[in-house]
Amino acid sequence: MRIGIDKMAFATTNDYLDLVELAKERGVDPNKFTIGIGQDLQAVVPPTQDIVTLGATAAKKLLTPELEKNISTVIVATESGIDNSKASAIYIKHLLGLSDFTRTVEMKEACYSATAAIQFAKGVVALNPQETVLVIAADIARYGLNTPGEVTQGAGAVAMLISRNPHILTLEDTTVAYSKDIMDFWRPLYATEALVDGKYSTNVYIEFFLQTFTRYQQLTGRELADFAALTFHMPFTKMGKKGLEGLLKDRNDEVAQQLRTQLTASQLFSRQVGNLYTGSLYLSLMSLLQNSDLRAGSRIGLFSYGSGAEGEFYTGILEDGYEHYMNNIQEELKHRHQVSVAEYEKLFSSQLGMNDRDIEFDVTNDPLPFVLKGQRDHQRIYEAK
Repeated sequence: MRIGIDKMAFATTNDYLDLVELAKERGVDPNKFTIGIGQDLQAVVPPTQDIVTLGATAAKKLLTPELEKNISTVIVATESGIDNSKASAIYIKHLLGLSDFTRTVEMKEACYSATAAIQFAKGVVALNPQETVLVIAADIARYGLNTPGEVTQGAGAVAMLISRNPHILTLEDTTVAYSKDIMDFWRPLYATEALVDGKYSTNVYIEFFLQTFTRYQQLTGRELADFAALTFHMPFTKMGKKGLEGLLKDRNDEVAQQLRTQLTASQLFSRQVGNLYTGSLYLSLMSLLQNSDLRAGSRIGLFSYGSGAEGEFYTGILEDGYEHYMNNIQEELKHRHQVSVAEYEKLFSSQLGMNDRDIEFDVTNDPLPFVLKGQRDHQRIYEAK
């Protein structure tokens, strides 16, 4: 039985910041951001949006009344959880109007957990082929104003339907997971911004990719020529390049050039949105599929990484007509609203965060279909517009 990704959709906020403008404001050479880090634009989050609203917005793009009947499970992968107990999947299930006979859970392991969610979803479908699992990777990456990590912030959600006979990508059986207790990035319960050792984290990322890919080759006997493309978790797009070049080294043959070309295609959307944490790998997959000419039957490798640390390398085979089962991301990104650096700083500081007070937000100008209206009696209030 073929099991894999049947449909995909992406959602982000309506506001963005031009990183050239941020560089000028911070007194930094813009090339450090646009070339050195590999980022051009960054999603800016108004207080009326969080992982629940973004996740629900992405999922809504996938669903039809017929598909909703088959969804047995909703899994939300995030490191931007809004509650230490209650799963964000429950809020999203309610906003989407899904049946109460639906399993809802939230998963965490830094940026990696969406991959674990997909593997678990594959198991659910294998046991119950008539069921579909909705997997949502939703995150808001925050490092603080005027910090070294500020340029690698971002926000958004990728929603995926995992089912039998998928229309986008059939997942192959061999996967390689690899984990170590490493302090390269973490966020204590009392903090709204992450702590990170950036250079160390990059080195760990490359090590984990090489370890998992080498193990995969040992298990399967496959070579680089067996892949049409490799996709990477991209907290910033230069990270994916570092991973690929760590593997290719000085190779400049036709296979290596093909992989480099496809990497560029996979970076395009991340350059315009920023870091999605759990959703970054899957936005890069969507970017690859919408900005390249890959054919049905192509094998795509996916490297997932989450600090702390865990990595996984796995593969999928592209299905015929895959391009018809995703929303057109580039077209949607054209309609966003640019904010100034001052506006971005104000919005950044207006997030609900760990505030315990009652608060009500003005949702009038938020065009997304789901909004966070505020907080009352320690409960977040959501609305479907």
